[in-house]
Amino acid sequence: MSLIIRDQLVTPPTWFASFRDLTLYCHIFLRAEIVIESEDPDPYWRWMRARGGMDFVEDFVRPGTEAGVRLDVEPNYPRSVITDRIGPENVHRLIAQLKFCGGLQ
Repeated sequence: MSLIIRDQLVTPPTWFASFRDLTLYCHIFLRAEIVIESEDPDPYWRWMRARGGMDFVEDFVRPGTEAGVRLDVEPNYPRSVITDRIGPENVHRLIAQLKFCGGLQ
């Protein structure tokens, strides 16, 4: 199953270490294929690559082209977990919500 993360959740105010923790956990323990959803992936790819953020991310996809569980900033699709950022105070809650949302074990 895919975990689709909205591109806005890659950059600040997201803590990048927490983003890496979330993607590591979902990749290893939930066996999720992680993709970043973006209209313009180039700046996000450069931002992530320089910080080691592509280790657990498979690819970039256009919005609405991939099915799966979403981590998003607004409720545009079903099976979405909504947040304004990924940080140390909410990473465990986000993981629990992603598991509950379905598709991830």
